[in-house]
Amino acid sequence: MTRKISYLLLPLLLLLCSCDLQKDIEVDLPSYAPQLVVECYLEPGQPYRLTVLESSSYFETPQPVVVDNAEAYITHNGKKIQLPYKPTYDENSGRLYTHVSEAVMNGKTGDIYGLEVTDDKGRKVTGYTTILPEIPIDTIEWKFNEKEEAYLLTSFQDDPNTADYYRYFVHQDSLNTDSDQNFTSSDNATNGKRISFGSGYDYKRGDVVILTLFHIEKQYFDFLNSTANARNANGNPFAQPAQIKSSVQGGIGIFTNLAYDREVVIIK
Repeated sequence: MTRKISYLLLPLLLLLCSCDLQKDIEVDLPSYAPQLVVECYLEPGQPYRLTVLESSSYFETPQPVVVDNAEAYITHNGKKIQLPYKPTYDENSGRLYTHVSEAVMNGKTGDIYGLEVTDDKGRKVTGYTTILPEIPIDTIEWKFNEKEEAYLLTSFQDDPNTADYYRYFVHQDSLNTDSDQNFTSSDNATNGKRISFGSGYDYKRGDVVILTLFHIEKQYFDFLNSTANARNANGNPFAQPAQIKSSVQGGIGIFTNLAYDREVVIIK
């Protein structure tokens, strides 16, 4: 009986397989309104520098759109400093800036800086950043295994009175090379404790290693994590879409300050 039923179902299965089950549909997507994209990092002793671009739709060919008519200003202690449009490439950082001022940033811990960017389309981006203190690296250690490979251990003291966020880099020979390590961390589980960042057995005698510990704002911490999540989700059908957590209002991007300690060691 089972075999007979199978024979009866076979023509039906063949009929279903021969049908064209593909159906094309058209989806009307809402029109996309480009936004201003800004990126600005204040660093003591360095000129005020800013990059202003325009965002594009996800379905458009990705390419940077420079907004050459944008006007940019930094405000501090009641003063307003204009950053003129002056495309500049920094060989040390590998960054391209669209707006650069000759004035040098020399703020102190606790100072508040403001950012204002406008263009001829009526768009306006604003943001604020509070200068953070540098957190010093107090100890750098390394230890060799039986293969004469060394791991690094970088340690520092966390402030128990504040919620702190960090970004840690390790480069070999030059800051222009790809980093061996690049990650963010918070003191949620280590508040007030001595914190250590380690590595694998990635180094040998004679290696020149550059270690940089950034003390960063929460808004920068959130921005970095959201951009990393967005990159990981891009093109992955199983990943949940990620939204960029900007620190600015009226557009997309980041406005923050860079407070860091940097040490160079030679593995011996």
